[in-house]
Amino acid sequence: MKKLAKPLASIQPEYDYVIIGSGYGGSISASRMARSGQAVCLFEKGKEFLPGEFPDTLFNASKEMNFIKGKSTSLEKNGLYEFTMGNGINVFKGCGLGGTSLVNANVSIEPEDRVMQDKMWPEAIRQDLASFEEGVSRAKGMLKPNPYPENKNGYPVLKKTEAMRKSAAYMSSPFRLLDINVNFETKTNHVGVKQPKCTNCGDCVTGCNIGAKNTTAMNYLPDAYNHGADIFTSINVRYVKKAQSHWQVYYHPIGIGRDNFDAPLLFIKAKNVILSAGSLGSTEILFRSAKMGLKVSNRLGMRFTGNGDVLGFGYNNDERINGIGLGSKGTDQIANVGPCITSVIDLRERDNLEDGMTLEEGTIPGPIRSIMPNALIAFSRLAGKDTDRGFKDYFKEKFREFRSLFLGAFHGAVAHTQIYLVMTHDDGNGTMKMDDEGKLTLNWEGVGKQEIFNKVNGEMFSATQALGGTKIPNPTWNNLMNYDLVTVHPLGGCGMGDSAETGVVNHKGQVFASDNGTDLHEGLYVLDGAIIPRPVGTNPLLTISALAERSCKLIAEEKGYELNYDFAVPSNLEGEQTSGTGVQFTETMKGFIGLGETEDFEKGFAKGKIDNNTFEFTLTIQAEDIDAFVADENHAGRMIGNMIAPAISKEPLSAYNGIFNLFIQDVGDKERKRMNYNAALISPSGENYFFEGFKDIYNNNVVDAWKDTTTLFITLYEGNTAGGKIVGKGKLVIKVSDLLKQLRTVKSLHPKNNEEGRKAIGAFGKFFAGNVFETYFKP
Repeated sequence: MKKLAKPLASIQPEYDYVIIGSGYGGSISASRMARSGQAVCLFEKGKEFLPGEFPDTLFNASKEMNFIKGKSTSLEKNGLYEFTMGNGINVFKGCGLGGTSLVNANVSIEPEDRVMQDKMWPEAIRQDLASFEEGVSRAKGMLKPNPYPENKNGYPVLKKTEAMRKSAAYMSSPFRLLDINVNFETKTNHVGVKQPKCTNCGDCVTGCNIGAKNTTAMNYLPDAYNHGADIFTSINVRYVKKAQSHWQVYYHPIGIGRDNFDAPLLFIKAKNVILSAGSLGSTEILFRSAKMGLKVSNRLGMRFTGNGDVLGFGYNNDERINGIGLGSKGTDQIANVGPCITSVIDLRERDNLEDGMTLEEGTIPGPIRSIMPNALIAFSRLAGKDTDRGFKDYFKEKFREFRSLFLGAFHGAVAHTQIYLVMTHDDGNGTMKMDDEGKLTLNWEGVGKQEIFNKVNGEMFSATQALGGTKIPNPTWNNLMNYDLVTVHPLGGCGMGDSAETGVVNHKGQVFASDNGTDLHEGLYVLDGAIIPRPVGTNPLLTISALAERSCKLIAEEKGYELNYDFAVPSNLEGEQTSGTGVQFTETMKGFIGLGETEDFEKGFAKGKIDNNTFEFTLTIQAEDIDAFVADENHAGRMIGNMIAPAISKEPLSAYNGIFNLFIQDVGDKERKRMNYNAALISPSGENYFFEGFKDIYNNNVVDAWKDTTTLFITLYEGNTAGGKIVGKGKLVIKVSDLLKQLRTVKSLHPKNNEEGRKAIGAFGKFFAGNVFETYFKP
């Protein structure tokens, strides 16, 4: 499988739809809008991971862990595993192309009918649950959920599943195998992606290195790509603004060095914007947009829920569980661990909806297994409650603990530990707020003290009692830590409602345009877990997906699109691919432009200096394949960035479709070479300009080498090409301090390994130095 994400410099200045986030809501939106014939751009904050690239050791996993107190204002933080610490509740979510689908437990399960009939939902949904069920069907058709195939195709009955059967019988409660988004047959799937079958390695929640997990990166996203969507990663969207008949999406590309220069945000235009950055991300973007003047409901940030999530352990059971993922020890053989979750004790359908819950087993992913023996012993002493007694049992438990400590997590007490994930109904009264520093904070003091969590604790004790183990609650759920909770299913913040008094968006996810009434922002939607107005009492991915499918159909019908659901796979299936390793760097140049000067660069510079018409840019230049770049006589790379020219635009202009040529032969003089810079510019106020610049590389004096390679002669035109009216001419230079910063931004693109990356950077440096030597020093 090849990458779906396109190079940063491929971003176009305008799209029909800009979709922010690539979890279930964003991926579905991209697929459906692209299938409707719309020009779609999807921005994902995280990186793209192909199977085989996910961390499989603790060391590598630690490099992808991003801990945030509140929601950090840093533009550059970007780890696959994102932990947000709040007041009373903490959140774990995924950050990569595919969103949390990359690191969830794959469970596709519908909520109870009573959940969807609750008056928290807009009337349009409650009165038309058939449209929700149609969304469920559409989502299942793409995600392909199915139960674990016990005793079929070489898949064994799992010990953790057998243990759950025993617990369910002891509790006199319903047990069943769950539908999970996992592929158990090697094949080319319905959107043309080749997928191997699951190997039962147990590492679903640190990222599937096999490719058997049906994340959105295996279905909806390739489908969007196949239908023409442009997908970009490492893009941190900050806010949106309404401008005339379109939207402006302001963003920061991560990891290219723009932060070294304090460069302003870039923006693109969109006829429509769909926020799908998750409960925290979409709420944060709307809060920041509101600070920039966007009118939204006062309900923004309200009704945050952790979906009643509770993590717990049945530690050191008499039954062997094998709930430890293989990590780097995984092979292509079918193991005895299994997918993260395979079964459920379904404790819903109770007289009181709020007392219902689902209790599922899980696995500890291989990359973190080494920390579990000591951690579980500590947790068992701190908060554990043994469910059986007796002298003989005591020594058996101690012996198993010693085996885990000395032989590792595949042995003894840890290998006899059942992991529980329970989902129930908290009261949904958490809040999110943005402080004066721009941090999104989670606030829900005392949520863990709600009575429902004592009931959850009791059910976990019963499940563990059937296995003769020690029940350990969530390690943060204790008096010392004020009974804080951890959720992997954050919902709400942009909840649905019938009006702005009751919600942030309407039944199809369209954002209310005031703090009262039913006026809507044309072309602005939220489609993800943020819009769910209450806990759903079970894994929410299917609910989120069904609502997104429903909304996309309604949007298409409303706008007159023809939305085709057929699975006819286009011929271009394999995503973006380059033949070699590339190089990129980010450059800042500063100077002056003389407005009205149409002939002479030096005169333009002098006039601009007198008039104080400053001009500067920060551009990122990318050569996707350094060998092809060197071999090409035009030595062409691509550029993206922005330019600051206050006399022309009060706000920074964004530069797109830029072309950079390095050391090309001057057409009129064989003794001269040039570096060319050309780019289209868009201004927030709606004007279009074209930027043309060149560096004149000519040896009329050896000491000119520095001056020539750091001086850019510029011309600015009206319109989209160099054929428009000349606005002015001038000159830019690189300061020594900026050059030193620039050198820190040089990096390789998509290297296969570190050595390939070093070779690419070396080849670029050799080409640059060789041309300087040939021009200025060679006899």
